[in-house]
Parts: sequence; structure tokens; C-alpha cells
Amino acid sequence: MAEKVRDYPKLAKDILEAVGGEENVIGATRCATRLRLVLKRSKPKAKEKVSSMPGVITAVENNGQFQVVIGQHVGEVYDEFASLVNVDTSEGESGNKGRILNRVIATMSAVFAPFVYILAAAGILQGSLILINLFSDSFIETGTYQVLSFISWAPFTFLPIFIAITASQHFRTNTYIAVACCAALVSPTWAGMAAQIAAGNSITFLGIALSETVYTSSVLPPLFLVWILSYLERFLNRNMNEVIRPLFVPFLCMIIMIPLTILLIGPASTIGANGIADGYNFLAENAPAVAGAIIGGLWQILVIFGVHWGVTPMVLANFDLYGRDSFQAYQTIAVVAQVGAVLGVFLKAKSQEVRKVSASAGITGLFGITEPAIYGVTLRFKKPFIFGCISGAVGAIAASIFNPYYFAYAGLPGPLTIVNGIDADYPLSIWGILLGVVIAVILPVVLIQIFGYGEDKAKKAGNENLVDEQGQRGTEFQQNHPENNEETIVAPLIGKVMSLSEVPDEVFSSGAMGQGVAIEPSANGIYAPFDGTVVMIAHTKHAIGLRSKAGVELLVHIGLDTVKLNGKPFTLNIEDGNEFQQGDVLVEFDREIIHNEGLETITPIIITNSGDYEEIIIEERKDSTLNEKLMTVVK
Repeated sequence: MAEKVRDYPKLAKDILEAVGGEENVIGATRCATRLRLVLKRSKPKAKEKVSSMPGVITAVENNGQFQVVIGQHVGEVYDEFASLVNVDTSEGESGNKGRILNRVIATMSAVFAPFVYILAAAGILQGSLILINLFSDSFIETGTYQVLSFISWAPFTFLPIFIAITASQHFRTNTYIAVACCAALVSPTWAGMAAQIAAGNSITFLGIALSETVYTSSVLPPLFLVWILSYLERFLNRNMNEVIRPLFVPFLCMIIMIPLTILLIGPASTIGANGIADGYNFLAENAPAVAGAIIGGLWQILVIFGVHWGVTPMVLANFDLYGRDSFQAYQTIAVVAQVGAVLGVFLKAKSQEVRKVSASAGITGLFGITEPAIYGVTLRFKKPFIFGCISGAVGAIAASIFNPYYFAYAGLPGPLTIVNGIDADYPLSIWGILLGVVIAVILPVVLIQIFGYGEDKAKKAGNENLVDEQGQRGTEFQQNHPENNEETIVAPLIGKVMSLSEVPDEVFSSGAMGQGVAIEPSANGIYAPFDGTVVMIAHTKHAIGLRSKAGVELLVHIGLDTVKLNGKPFTLNIEDGNEFQQGDVLVEFDREIIHNEGLETITPIIITNSGDYEEIIIEERKDSTLNEKLMTVVK
């Protein structure tokens, strides 16, 4: 029976086991789509094992982290994982801190990911109000508009409180103290005092003049506040009598941290964030095509490496300072380009499996979440990802001619947030975005129809690009159809039968190359599983492609990573283009040589044109013998 895809406790347990157990895990955090683990040491084949698990899109190792890409259900998996380990779930004090940049990225991810969907929902509401106002001049005067408007702005106005909650968990400090301190920053009383200072009145604290900085919608001031608070609170807890600690720890934290933030941390960090925003804006205003090309072309690469959260303070600073931001306009075009690449694969692919995955990833991309599109389709085949990046750059360059902006923050920029580019004072903005989006959708589709979408992950995993050779050469032979629309494939070797999901190689275990089985051989020969023709022989002799007279395309891959042996253990009894009869000896190999090289002899047997068949029936058996039915294909 198939495993439940959404059995989160089991998935969390399996991931923990694959990465070496609790003793190998230093820290665990999550972002919008990924479970991020810091390990003491990398475990061999952990990446392949985790990638093949039901419910996991893929696993990547980057920036000192073992990242498990799960998608929208990462929260449930993270909660289950956290319950299994007694480790740091913040990465704030881990022994393997890594480089400063990695720690900054991890912090941004941990802080913003838990509430990014709240910001996204508020952004969609703002976009909806923009659309309604386009069709009704009087709607903006109604109470309904006013209520919906303040609802849409509330998460941004009180953003420091959201940051207090998530940052306190990340830095392992008291959440209620953090919220109390950050709530003071967005107090209407402080806003009134700041307004007085801006009007020319001097207000001091202990003789020190206060600045006019306000903290609604701010990012770095509350983030630095909570970070420093975590050290202060731990110091007080260590050095204060436990009888007075519950009262005086929060008391001292508040009277120290709030004035310190208003006097020093807030103004300094705000200047820093605004300076970064000004630097980007200078580039966007003086060389918009360059800014567009960089963001449109490289944004999805930042997503792959998980560093995309680092731009959030800059973007929010732009909205706070100017009420608009061009970065998210270009970012949207980059996202749409990956959706366009997925659409191109969907239209080009003949495999039902590829079309199904493409459709699912494309729908997710509509909501601004591109990880399923990247890992499930575009990066998997490589060409679509490259075409998507090129199209994103071209689309953003075209859009830059019209100085595009977003006028409402989009938590997850994508097709649904395009309306955020509408503003009466900048009428060309939306047209620039629409032009860029149209290019980003159409161009990758056209490129994929012309140049194809490449082949599956075989190259990435270090194997020969067998699917391509077999598919191209298979077209040279006329396909025959059995009269009963079924064809039997017998076992091509003797040994222990295992499911593809058990094969320790993600290319095969994921089913990406097609359906089939694997056999751990107990003899040294590959025999013809049907009557047909040899359509491909790897130059290292470790894999052959066969085509039956009825059109079944079969890949027999002898061992795993045996491409490294340069043909040493293999003896061919066939040549490319030879016809054969069922039972003929095709290849002989030496299992001992393969094992002595530290490699597996597990032999995947894959129907590479699985999508051409209505059903593929795998026989339930533990062992295989020659001429024994192994699979049946049904047209």
C-alpha cells in the first residue's frame, strides 16, 4: 500500500533518521517552504533519501544548512520535527554558526517566514481595493472602503509586533517581554511625540534629545531590539535572585531596551535600511534596465539558495519612505517567467507525469510560490530554468522603460499581485509591468517549443543522459501496436526484486525517468525481456536502451554510478541497432568488480515512455527468474 503523502509525524521521523538522528542535529528552523537543519556532519546519501520521501519536493545542501523543500505544509512537518529533537530551533546559539552572511540569511528567514502569508493576504486585499476603485470613483468615500483599508494596513502598521513574536522565538527570549517592548515602538503616544519633534519641538530623555523616527512598518529596529534583549534577559536571569526575577526582569528589560532603541538602535538601523534602499533606488532610477535585468534574471537563483529574505527590510523601507517600490515589480516578472517556463514544459511534454507535475507547479506559482516549479520542473530539466531566467531579465528590461512600481506591499509577489502596480499618479507603471509579464509568460514557452525542455535529472546526478539518446534514436523505428493493447515485459536478470522507491538514487527513486522496478542481481547476465531492437548503448557500457516491436522503450541501468568504471566490468554481446529475441544474452558483467569499487549492483529497469501508457502493472514478487513476467504495459 502506498504511503500517505501527508503523514507528517512519519515524515518528520523519517527525515530525522535519514540525517543521522537527534545527536547529529544542531539546529532546526523553517521558512515558507523549507525545513532548514544545521547538522554536525553531512550524512552520505541523506540528500537522496530525503528527496525520495513522500511529501518532499527535494533536498538541497547550502549555506551550511541541510534544506528540505516541502512546500506549503512545511509548518506541520516542522512542528512534528521540533517535537522529536531537543535542540536549538532558532540557530541563534548553535555551535556551528557559520559565516555571518549565512546567519543573517537564516535569521531573516526564521523571522519573516511564519507570517509572510499574513502580509501576502493583506497585500491581496490592498490590490483588490485598487481594482474596485478603478471601477467606482465613489467607493473610496464609503465606510466599507475605510474598514477594509485599515484591515489591509494593520499587519504592516504593527509589523514590529509580528517581528517581536518570531524573533523572540529565534533568539530564545521571552516573547511577552519582546512584544511589550516592540508595542511601545508603535504606540500612538510615541507617534505623536515624533510628530512634535519633526515640527521643531525638542523632547529629551535624561537630557538626551530624541529623534523623530517612527517605527510603524519598520523591520530592523524591532529585530535589533529583540536580538539585544535576548542577551540582556539571559544576563538578568543568571544574576538576579529567583524571588524577584519574575517581576524585575521584565521591568529592567523594558526600561532599558525601549529608551535604548529610541535613542540609538532605532535611528541607526533605520539609517542603515534607508541607505540600502537609497542605493538600490539610485540604480533603479539611473540605470533601470540594469536593475531590471539583475532582478528579473537572478531573483530565482536567490530563491534556490534561500537568500531571498534578505531584501525584505529594503523593500519595506521603500514603502515606508516613498509609498512605492520597483524591486517587487521586477520580482513579479521573475516569478511569472518561471510560471511561463512551467507552461512551456506542460505544452511540450508528452509524458503525462511531467504534464501533471507542471500543472500543479504552475498553479502554485500563481500565488507567488515558485519552489515547486523550480525543483519539480524547471531546474529538474535545466533548460526551462535558464529560459525562465532569460525571459525574466528580458521582461524586466522591457518593463523598466515605463518605470514600474508596486504601490502596495506584496508578501508573495506574483501574478495575483500585479494590480499592486496601479496608481493614478504613475499611469505607465501598470503598463510596464503588464508588458514585462506578457514577455515573461510567452518567451519561455516559445523558447521551449523551439529548443525543447531538455531531459530529466540524469546529468545532474552524474549519469549518462540516457533518456535523450534513447528518445531520439527510438524515433527511427516504426512502432507496432499489440492487438490486445497489452505487452508483457519479462525479467531481464536473476535476483532480488525491489521497488524503485528503495533505490538509493533520486533520479530513479523519484520516478522522474519513468515507472519500473529494480533488481539486485545474483547472476552476471542481462537477457532480452522481449523481442525488439537496441536503440542506445552507453559508451561506458553500463546502460542500454531497448525498444520492443510494440513500442515499449526500456532502460536497463546496470548498477548505480557505474559510469565511473568506464566499461571495465561489462561485456557487450550486442551493437547499436541490433535486433534481438526474448531471452538473448545482451550484456555480461562482473558483480565482484563493481562491489570491489564500492558501488551498488542494483539495476533499475525503467519504462522511459511510461506516459504513453494508460497503466503499467508491476508484478508483486520478491525474486526474479528469467522469462518470468515482471511488468505489463496497457495502452
